[in-house]
Amino acid sequence: MPNVTPELLALCVIWYIVFLFSTTCHEAAHALAAKLGGDPTAYYGGQVSLNPLPHIQRAPVGMVAAPLISFFLQQGTWMIGWASAPYDAGWADRYPRRAAWMSLAGPAANFALMLAAAAGIRIGMALGYLDSPGVIRFPMVTVATQPEAEFAATFLSVMFVLNLVLGTFNLLPAPPLDGHAGITLLMPERTAARFLDATREGPYQVAGLIVAWYGYGYVFRPIFLTALNLLYPGASYG
Repeated sequence: MPNVTPELLALCVIWYIVFLFSTTCHEAAHALAAKLGGDPTAYYGGQVSLNPLPHIQRAPVGMVAAPLISFFLQQGTWMIGWASAPYDAGWADRYPRRAAWMSLAGPAANFALMLAAAAGIRIGMALGYLDSPGVIRFPMVTVATQPEAEFAATFLSVMFVLNLVLGTFNLLPAPPLDGHAGITLLMPERTAARFLDATREGPYQVAGLIVAWYGYGYVFRPIFLTALNLLYPGASYG
């Protein structure tokens, strides 16, 4: 456990604000896509909202305890947690295509936030407040050139990296991640419905999470380097 300094507490606040907003947007996108596709379950639960409270009430451990504890256990360099939006499994079985688009809406929201952070970084660079750190050390992908831009540099770096991770991790085709339902767009509709029903059992969900957790480490570096080189052509990751 690191020493709890004022600087670490300030960093924790930034991380948690970004985590809470990003996760809320992810789940709200799921809920909105489901409602538009004919399943109002999450809508009636209050999840079609950017208000984090309905999402916190549904997953208080994943939205509050886990991210804060993980931040300090990870020496103030990372924050993890989880949330979920309810949906009608019968609706998903009847309309697997709609369920697939509902699943993909969450990562799409994260990629939109990542692009917004990238735009903010490029605008900050154009104004002379931000710049590339040269050799990028996770998770800082930009640095302040003026003292008043320190908060913006940290906030935009965390927003960029966290949403890149949330979007790509959730696209892994393993249950219960969003990519697991998303790949059914490549299947005939009846096959997709049977696939979703068969992999909804608990053992598949646990096994899928284990495989995704350990497998993502092997794919993250090239994903991160690709994103960095789109943001800063020729960037290197230390």
